[in-house]
Amino acid sequence: MSINEISSRVENDRVLILERIFDAPRDLVFKMFKEPEHLKHWWGPNGWELPVCHIDFRSGGVWHFCMKCMDQNQGDYYGMESWGKAIYKDIIEPETIIYTDYFSDAEGNINENMPSTEVTLEFIDLDGKTKLVNRAEYVSAEALKTVMDMGMLQGITETWNRLEEHLNEIK
Repeated sequence: MSINEISSRVENDRVLILERIFDAPRDLVFKMFKEPEHLKHWWGPNGWELPVCHIDFRSGGVWHFCMKCMDQNQGDYYGMESWGKAIYKDIIEPETIIYTDYFSDAEGNINENMPSTEVTLEFIDLDGKTKLVNRAEYVSAEALKTVMDMGMLQGITETWNRLEEHLNEIK
């Protein structure tokens, strides 16, 4: 796998594994997922911003956020808001972040009609570079298909491209 190239595979019909190597040290890549001032620069697909980003970065803590489409070229998506809520289960700096990811509303109420995701982020040190492994487990193959049909793979590819750009700006 070359730098900047995302690889994806599905295991057991309901686990999506995404991997990418970033040309930045592990501590720095980890920090990008921890601090709102960094997340606001890169979280979300192209044309989307993060106007709301509240993080209590600890086991049992909550990350509540809003992505908003600011790109008029995205037609019906322009002005749309997508709220999310993550509940951290375990954090081992700078190696692992485990959380449950939910769709929510502005008040932080979980949308039970949308699939939640058990996410494990693993940050692997590769001599000054970082391999990021994102393991997303869904309750069923249908739940995984739902988010894939929503364009999740393209969205995360664009998001990780934005992360790479942000890392290049600050390192």
